[in-house]
Amino acid sequence: MSTTSHTTPVAPGAPMPHRKIIRSWVIPISQRSTAIALLLSAIDFCLFGLSLAAIIWTPWILAKIALGVVNGFIIGRLFILGHDACHQAFTPNRKLNTWLGRLLFMPSLTPYSLWAVGHNVVHHGYTNLKGFDFVWQPRSLEEFRALPCWRRQLERVYRSGLGPGLYYMIDMWWKRMYFPSRKQMPTRRAEFMWDGVLVTAVAAIWIAGLAWAAQATQQSFWGLFATAFVIPLMFWKAMMGFVVYVHHTHTSVAWYEDKTTWAAAQPFVSTTVHLTFGRWWGALLHHIMEHTAHHVDMSVPLYRLKKAQKKLETMLPGRIVIQRFSWRWYFDTARRCKLYDFKRLCWTDFRGRPTSKPLPMPEISAGATEA
Repeated sequence: MSTTSHTTPVAPGAPMPHRKIIRSWVIPISQRSTAIALLLSAIDFCLFGLSLAAIIWTPWILAKIALGVVNGFIIGRLFILGHDACHQAFTPNRKLNTWLGRLLFMPSLTPYSLWAVGHNVVHHGYTNLKGFDFVWQPRSLEEFRALPCWRRQLERVYRSGLGPGLYYMIDMWWKRMYFPSRKQMPTRRAEFMWDGVLVTAVAAIWIAGLAWAAQATQQSFWGLFATAFVIPLMFWKAMMGFVVYVHHTHTSVAWYEDKTTWAAAQPFVSTTVHLTFGRWWGALLHHIMEHTAHHVDMSVPLYRLKKAQKKLETMLPGRIVIQRFSWRWYFDTARRCKLYDFKRLCWTDFRGRPTSKPLPMPEISAGATEA
């Protein structure tokens, strides 16, 4: 490929460039800044502390509930910053990233090392590859029918559009991150256990602090526990379950059961969704929805993702799934995307009836395994 073709948009019918070439487009945008990272962390920790104090201070139960939701959203923002640190994309210093990541993950009670393995290695290494990427992995009709009745009903709840929080709490956090069993995590490392101990200690200190505040302000401990601990964490889990669902679930996004076919599909571009919102939502979510750029190059810091995403969409016109968010679209996606037909590359309902147009099967080439 000529030098010119590296710097001009790729024609819709032309072969997809190698990942190294695509990454070269965003490398100049990927400069990391310690000052920006520390400023963003300080702002969000201040917002977290202030919203928690406001829940304790306000005497009105509806205000406490609303502020609990706000606090949960801020936990989400802190987690997004920690997610960047976990990718070594937040600052130029590896040790600082590691310790910032652990600190930023504390409000969401996320064990840093286990998240790093499940997300950085498995999800990013094998995005939308059945048997490897476990995040919202769809089942086939045969697999669904083989489940016990209670598990089929749980799958229906997960895929209803109303169950992302329950999914994240059970299938992601409880099973895979909070002291996971050997079945879920065969590899055993001391840091896995200690990170679990760390978030448990954070939860204990948080609850003890609320007990002290309840006594000092003559409030009900259980009321404060519900609004300043349970509601924030439940909202955060719903928020996270929703985010990971919409990142990779779309009628134009395929899942694969064969590694060679998956690699030929250029999964770092084709299996992600750029979900667009209103004017301010992108910044409120720290631009985590500019997700194609993040999967092309995990080292792009979140405060550069908007520019990197724009570059990719300019260079790869028509190749990136871009979806304007609406609740109508979301629930229509939840209605359609129940099970997956891995042979025809289409979504189906729980009876196996196709609900999306079959996607073209990728052409297998000599370099297809280099994803």
